[in-house]
Amino acid sequence: MKLKKVVIHKYKSFESEQEFSLEDDITILVGMNESGKTSALETIAKTNYFQEDDAFKFNSTHDYPRKEKKAMDKSGENPKAITCFYSIDSNTLALIEKEIGKGVFTATEFSVTTKYDNTNNIGGVSADAKKFAEHKTNILGISSAALNDKLSKVKNAADLKTLISEYSDDKYVTGLGSLSSFYENKYKWENPISEYIYRVFISPRRPKFLYYDEYYTLPSRISIEKLNDKSLEENEYKTAKALFELADIDTNEIIEADSFEDFIAELEATEAIISGELFKYWHTNKNLQITFQIDKKEETDRNNNRRIVEHILDIRVKHKGVSLSLKNRSKGFNWFFSFLVWFKKIQEDNNSNYILLLDEPGLNLHASAQADLLRFLEDLSKDYQIIYTTHSPFMISSDKLQRVRTVLETDNGSVISDSVQEKDPNTLFPLQAALGYDIAQNLFISPKNLLVEGVSDLIILTTLSGILEAEKREGLKSDITIVPTGGLEKVATFISLLRGSQLEMVCLLDSYTDPKGKAKMDNMIADKIIHKNKIRFFDEFLDGYTKADLEDLFVKQDYLNLFNSAHPEHKDINIADLNADIKQIIIQINQHLGVDRFNHYRPANELAKRGTDKTLFSKETLDNFEKVFKEINKLF
Repeated sequence: MKLKKVVIHKYKSFESEQEFSLEDDITILVGMNESGKTSALETIAKTNYFQEDDAFKFNSTHDYPRKEKKAMDKSGENPKAITCFYSIDSNTLALIEKEIGKGVFTATEFSVTTKYDNTNNIGGVSADAKKFAEHKTNILGISSAALNDKLSKVKNAADLKTLISEYSDDKYVTGLGSLSSFYENKYKWENPISEYIYRVFISPRRPKFLYYDEYYTLPSRISIEKLNDKSLEENEYKTAKALFELADIDTNEIIEADSFEDFIAELEATEAIISGELFKYWHTNKNLQITFQIDKKEETDRNNNRRIVEHILDIRVKHKGVSLSLKNRSKGFNWFFSFLVWFKKIQEDNNSNYILLLDEPGLNLHASAQADLLRFLEDLSKDYQIIYTTHSPFMISSDKLQRVRTVLETDNGSVISDSVQEKDPNTLFPLQAALGYDIAQNLFISPKNLLVEGVSDLIILTTLSGILEAEKREGLKSDITIVPTGGLEKVATFISLLRGSQLEMVCLLDSYTDPKGKAKMDNMIADKIIHKNKIRFFDEFLDGYTKADLEDLFVKQDYLNLFNSAHPEHKDINIADLNADIKQIIIQINQHLGVDRFNHYRPANELAKRGTDKTLFSKETLDNFEKVFKEINKLF
């Protein structure tokens, strides 16, 4: 079964109803600190936590929105906290049909609404009692319209007993008696067959929730006595207890033992299993080893008598012969190891379905370790549905942004929405950063990079290359990546970045008009950061030009056609309108319009929309671009 949708009615910072869908594999709640991400996970976890835990039960005093609590108390109502909608898997539906009969139960989803008194209302589980009666009586050989009608109205075991008393024929008495389990109606629903389906088939398969955050990390030193009397800090107690349960160690036996070697051996065997899984993904440092030591803490009384007051499990991490307390190793490593201890509690349970709720996983990991954690979560999602929160761009896969739900704090409480709809820049920053990082990674992966000024250059060169290739002429080679730098003044910075990545690069640039930019490039050439032969300017490809822009590769009328289509707010410009004493068409158009700079992107975008149609351009225009591409191809 999968959790498909959640509606948070009222919970902490969620003051108005919030509805959001969930992916079948991984869903990511992205938002700033204190936006409500953790609250969203908590309220989901409290609907069906995997073990008995008072911390994961609804409490109106602590959980209901504070500004509305007084009004709620006075009303005396038992408000709804959350509704979860689940899909019913095909295997479960097949089991139901096999026992109940075909067509008796046709639902594929159900809902669970949890209230603040921790009771649940189940929705969507509805069986056809009449079809059930017809199916069962037919199998029993006692079917009749009258009996089927009576049986369909039976609500509980007492009603069934009354119906049976109407018959003396043993076939009817025995047959109807065999149906008693279907009419127990322990939850006292209106429809006992619906109740039976939910209680027997759906409820046991309903996913349980495992919640985990950084506070569940293992402590470095565990007092066995405090563990036994539950006086450790609550979160440390839970994970420490999980470690001993995983190792099948009775802590009372440690207290009674004279030697601890057997217990250490069990802990080390458990550690070996966990580390084996951990180091599949932990690539930061594979030369780490968890070690365990059990010490006795003794004291001497005034009569010089010694007695044991405490047994301590000391957990340390050894690296190249030097051991440090677990807490003194990186928090990221501790998180990973502790999570696997906690996770193993449910991994060995083959009888239940679990959903993992992870609050800020990887918070203390650096970027590459977060990438390792993402791989780990991807693998886990093959068997477990996962919901996690983050505000790190490195915990978001840019090719799977459909997984993201944004959480935003507003004056009216927390709001959860689809990331595409969210406009808050701080909330969107991790998504933008993730996307930008991915673009940069893909950009730098290319062995051959052609640096140009801007996006309009990229569009024009790509489109004209496509037109030429369609005509069996030479365009830009497919293994060359065009890299828009964001302006002529930023070219030098990109050259430095690409040079550090040991990649080939060529520059194709407008003529310099800024002396500072030219001086910067000259210095890079002098310092041998880039060879002079790897830089080309557009004026080199045009006769009679000492300065030129990319747009000058077009015959003037060809470019004016693009400009006029892209700028309908201006009266069409003709060649006769331009100053013939000026060579560069961009300067000519700026002068005619009386502006410092028109939007260069719009004509480029118009070109892209028109597609690869050679009839739009003169032979001279196509020849100019082919000349450029031939030269650039030779430079790589």
